Amino acid sequence: MSTATTIRNCLDLGTARLEAAGVEAPRREARLLLAHALGGEASRISGYPEDAVADTAPYLGLIARRAGREPLSHLTGRREFWSLDFQVGAAALDPRPDSEVVVETALAALKGGPASARIADFGTGTGCLLLSILSERPADTGVGIDLSPAAVDLARENARRLDLAARTAFTVSDWGSALGAINGGRFDLIVANPPYIPSREIDGLQPEVARFEPRLALDGGNDGLDAYRALAPDLGRLLASGGVGVLEIGDGQGEAVRGILGDSGLAIDGSARDLGGIERCLICRP
Repeated sequence: MSTATTIRNCLDLGTARLEAAGVEAPRREARLLLAHALGGEASRISGYPEDAVADTAPYLGLIARRAGREPLSHLTGRREFWSLDFQVGAAALDPRPDSEVVVETALAALKGGPASARIADFGTGTGCLLLSILSERPADTGVGIDLSPAAVDLARENARRLDLAARTAFTVSDWGSALGAINGGRFDLIVANPPYIPSREIDGLQPEVARFEPRLALDGGNDGLDAYRALAPDLGRLLASGGVGVLEIGDGQGEAVRGILGDSGLAIDGSARDLGGIERCLICRP
């Protein structure tokens, strides 16, 4: 392509390259990438297809990376979750719509509880679970925990961008090992989206996930349940009397995770399904 061409020509070329690479909805993604390359001018893309694009190099670079199956969100640096704009990247698992059921379930579980709840988010990643809950409950405070320092930095930045930094703290820790002294060691709500993919299945996932998402956030061990075995004792130790835990689970893992939580003395108090009808989270109490 020459250095000067039109928006329509850019979209046609980008769509063809993404389609050949097996990217779903290639026209939509080509449009989003062109808008990003042009500084977010989405209205210009749809309304003025014959406008000239003076320098196509930034756009073509994005198309090449997306054709290599790098996630769209990593290229734009943004992902929407719970109607909030999160900064994302290779440091943490991308927020996904299925996980919004964890937020919805946690908010419902807090109704009738303390007016100012203390919340912990294990494996916080981008901070999307904790920050989404805090955005709905202005008196609450929370701490996000992740084993990855880069993920903790990302979550802290998202808290700053969403004006929630004053009500949050983030720490690098292996699950709850660093939480003995925080908030008196007890929380009214604990949420978690732990790694739950069996190790042998990760390489068979979509390239966007298998090649570009952090393995630390995906790998649940041989059977996908290692994180729940590690989490269960911390839940019993750190949940306040009357507190509640809400854990995301993988498809078909409900029975096994119920057993792990029960073996640690936790009572199962229900579950919730995502928009696809899959049991996506479990509710437990001490």
